[in-house]
Amino acid sequence: MSTPVLVFDGDCAFCSSCVEFALRHVVPDIVAVPFQDGGLSDELASRAQNEVLVLHPDGRRVWGGIDAVAVLLLASPRRVWRPLGLLLRTGPLRSVGAVAYRWVAANRHRMPGGTAACRIRPPG
Repeated sequence: MSTPVLVFDGDCAFCSSCVEFALRHVVPDIVAVPFQDGGLSDELASRAQNEVLVLHPDGRRVWGGIDAVAVLLLASPRRVWRPLGLLLRTGPLRSVGAVAYRWVAANRHRMPGGTAACRIRPPG
């Protein structure tokens, strides 16, 4: 793998729309793969059901949730996104961003374009 991989819930219309936006406007050179396509460890597949993941090309680093969003913004060739990525990686904005990310993820079935298939189901 020579490029980062963005892993998302391919059954979720809201998630798919967000990934399409990211590919079009933020990081056009990243590979995006639904976690349902397989090839992930059980741990990563479980995480990907609840949060977007970015897998580093070296295979040893994984970012999830707001950290994944920040990494994508920092990796953008469009400089306009980088300051936001930096802010999301530091201090109080990281904490606020993490809370906001968890809220959106828990309510993604209620977001524009979301459907019942987008709902995160509790484990078990």
